Amino acid sequence: MAAVRFVRSVLKSFQAESGLEPSPDGPSRQEIILVSPALKIIIGNYSTFFICQTESSFPASSSDHHLRLFGENLRVTAADPGRVEFELDIKKEHTNRLNIIHGGTIASMVDLGGSLAVASRGLYATGVSTDLNVTYLNSGGQVGDVLKAVVTCDKFGKTLAYTSISFTNSKGDIAARGSHTKYVALAWKHPENIIDQLSPRTSKPDAKS
Repeated sequence: MAAVRFVRSVLKSFQAESGLEPSPDGPSRQEIILVSPALKIIIGNYSTFFICQTESSFPASSSDHHLRLFGENLRVTAADPGRVEFELDIKKEHTNRLNIIHGGTIASMVDLGGSLAVASRGLYATGVSTDLNVTYLNSGGQVGDVLKAVVTCDKFGKTLAYTSISFTNSKGDIAARGSHTKYVALAWKHPENIIDQLSPRTSKPDAKS
């Protein structure tokens, strides 16, 4: 239970502070960059990911609810040290012109998932990315479907953490696989870490990693 609570607290922090999950005083619908009368672009600084949507994708009510990529649609369902399960309710803003989940959305979930896997080892500050890879195998789903992910922290050292992730669509097919490496050397110093609880054997990280 400690791992689940901690990982959810880290996710909540991401949602409050990340560029892809703006805080309540973030940009409104009217403040999004206007490219053409029919096209608006949201650019987030959480990863090198952007979403292009038509005007119809942004109902008038969205001016009252600042735009978020994941928000309450993404949730952590289980966590143990080194392993996290989470899922996304696919909405219109997550899809491409084919009305299936956008590859960029999945790529951002690889990024986020890697951070959650690192958090499951007790690091509150989850470091920065050194590389990220994603391979698409099947459609991840369409609006109304749930995309499930399982991510593991495969190696956890004092400098680098290596994570891998698998996505399953609502049909039970593997939709995508990915990997994400994070530089975590500075993250070991964060005062909110609970490494002694979640990774007692690595409270003194391996100098070779």
